[in-house]
Amino acid sequence: MNTETSFEITPVWKSVTPELSEELIGLWSRNKAIDDPVRARARASQAVCITRDGSGAICGVGTAIVRVLPRLRQPLYFYRQFFAPEFRGQKQTVPFFNRARRILQDYNAALATPESLGVLLELENPMLARHYTRAYEPAGDSAFIGYSPKGLQLRVSYFEGARLLPPVQLQRRTSAVAGRAGHA
Repeated sequence: MNTETSFEITPVWKSVTPELSEELIGLWSRNKAIDDPVRARARASQAVCITRDGSGAICGVGTAIVRVLPRLRQPLYFYRQFFAPEFRGQKQTVPFFNRARRILQDYNAALATPESLGVLLELENPMLARHYTRAYEPAGDSAFIGYSPKGLQLRVSYFEGARLLPPVQLQRRTSAVAGRAGHA
């Protein structure tokens, strides 16, 4: 039976070494989380922070990449978090997320021009989605903003003092109907 523990969280944002990348790829591969090595290598480069088990092996990671939701037209860090199965259920999800969010906020605040307004979460874990039902969740400083195309809960945690950036121009989709507009 797992006893509840507190993880030591190590920031790695923008400093992922080839060795760390291989460790992360191994974590995802062992746990059948990301089977495609190309996708795993790309995701490893997005690591924000990690945690290790007692033997020194990585057992948790948070990753982020800048994304723009079409409805918001503002850049956000799309955040993902993964713990090896044996380290789940230890009440570290929110503290780990909060640490990752702080790392991203501090990085973003140091930029001449911010690249993100905050952190976007898509709750893939059904247990978490059932637990987080308030429109605003103080523990993770996140607000519900709707559902993803996959039907999953979306939440945003805005950075302290975040200000709107000029709206991102979206590429218009061309449709077959628009292409046939001149034909009867």
